[in-house]
Amino acid sequence: MAHSTRTDPLTREVVELIGTVVSRYHEEYEQAAAQHSLTGAQARVLSLLALEPMPMRRIAVSLRCEPSNITGIVDRLEGRGLVERRPDPADRRVKLAAPTDEGRATARRLRDALDFAREPLAGLSVAERTLLRDLLRRMLGDAPD
Repeated sequence: MAHSTRTDPLTREVVELIGTVVSRYHEEYEQAAAQHSLTGAQARVLSLLALEPMPMRRIAVSLRCEPSNITGIVDRLEGRGLVERRPDPADRRVKLAAPTDEGRATARRLRDALDFAREPLAGLSVAERTLLRDLLRRMLGDAPD
């Protein structure tokens, strides 16, 4: 008789391993953020904005949280000179949160400090990393490149 994926020991082990990886990533991310006197939420917002400036609502959707929370986080980042608000060139009624030069540099230092994920992945071949990426995308329902 075939095992369902709910009770299959291999599936349970994979789920536990994914949970361990996520937990260790979050722990290291929080430590890297603290080294820059940031909360984890502030670091996530700053890292997201380093990719591209965006309105508060879009940040909230990306991070799955309330826009009012994002406003407070951006206020604190702005107070530290890491983020600024500027009008959206496409719609002057909308304000974009954008990293300052110092904010981009801090986001880069944060990214560079995250060795946990990078070090184990370096032990995998390009083909293994590609397979892992493709499997993770498939699990998330994302189309391959």
